[in-house]
Amino acid sequence: MKMLTPRQDTILKAIVEEFIRTAEPVGSKLLVEKYNLNYSSATIRNEMNYLESVELLEKTHTSSGRVPSTKGYRYYVEHLMEPVEQEEDRYQMQVQLDNNVPIEDIIQRSCEILSNMTNLTSVVLGPDANRQTLAHIRLFPLDSNTAVAVFITDQGHTENKIFRFEDQITIEDIQTCTNILNDRLVGTPISDIVEKMNELKPILAHSVKRHEALFNAFMQAFVKFASENVYYSGASNMLYQPEFADIEKMRNIMKMLEDSKLWRSLDSNDSLRLTSVNDKNQLIWFDDMAVVSSKFRMGDEEGKLMIVGPSRMDYNRIVSVLDFAAEFIEEQFKKRIR
Repeated sequence: MKMLTPRQDTILKAIVEEFIRTAEPVGSKLLVEKYNLNYSSATIRNEMNYLESVELLEKTHTSSGRVPSTKGYRYYVEHLMEPVEQEEDRYQMQVQLDNNVPIEDIIQRSCEILSNMTNLTSVVLGPDANRQTLAHIRLFPLDSNTAVAVFITDQGHTENKIFRFEDQITIEDIQTCTNILNDRLVGTPISDIVEKMNELKPILAHSVKRHEALFNAFMQAFVKFASENVYYSGASNMLYQPEFADIEKMRNIMKMLEDSKLWRSLDSNDSLRLTSVNDKNQLIWFDDMAVVSSKFRMGDEEGKLMIVGPSRMDYNRIVSVLDFAAEFIEEQFKKRIR
């Protein structure tokens, strides 16, 4: 759209930031008193009328004030938002993130921390395991009754399966099973492993006494590995947003949150309003909602952290904390593949 004048930019910026803070419609009198704008109330009202005419502001039914439209938020993000480092937020995230756990745990924990810090809903799309191949299975005895099998892909992603020795299963049986799977499955795409496991069943039956129980245990681990790598946290935070007080709207949102395919296809949906802050961040608006995302790379694969909430969210803060979490995940992944 046509760029605004400096005065219109100043007024729109003040309205957006005030509404983000208060969720209350903004009037000309408040702008004069709180923001010390060097314009008269009449001038501000005229400019607000113009901003409404170009669909950057909307008038509410219950107040003479204005609120930003989706188009107004997009203009604000693209032209008016001034990035500010959120040092306290970054420090709090760093304190809470444990760098001595598997990378999948760090991704999931990042999701939880983001929802807690922002009081919004977070979604993490991990790299798609189905585009990777099995690199190795390693067995780690923990004690005389327990061992952990670790499945590792060519991209360094892992899935763990804990075995407890019951029903006459021995650690030797598990090791034999692990060796067979390594011999026959290494290099196999994760999406093909379940099918190949069925082909190996006669070989396992010939080599391992309690092959049925072990076959089922390993199969469960592979099925979990191949499943959609999507985490959600803080879905209930939507309940406390005034924009989503309508029960039917809330039902639709909860249904959306369960649709992993929707989140993976968001940035390719031409019907949505999408903009980029930089090469890592995207913002999408639809149905009174906003989705802010930040990409992270793990080898040749890409994942995405997202914050979902009402259009009235603190975009500056959200972009900053998402970027930090994405950077942390990338750094921890690089340490694990050195």
